[in-house]
Amino acid sequence: MNTLLKVLFIAFLVWMGTGIYLEYTEHPKGKVVVGLGVLFLSFILMPLFIYSRYRKGKYKKYVIKDDLFFPKKEKKS
Repeated sequence: MNTLLKVLFIAFLVWMGTGIYLEYTEHPKGKVVVGLGVLFLSFILMPLFIYSRYRKGKYKKYVIKDDLFFPKKEKKS
């Protein structure tokens, strides 16, 4: 999974570099290439990255516990 993410990230960088070059040379398809690169980042690369990080439960050590900041009040009976 990490290798796939690295390959996709390199493909994204190449894609965006191409788009920026096309924008610099004022090619009519430059904005389309950059827009597709942003869509690729937001809908393919980012969800895969989030899934790979959350898959093994590594995020649990970074979650703030509510009882740390808001101690539970004991009911008086």
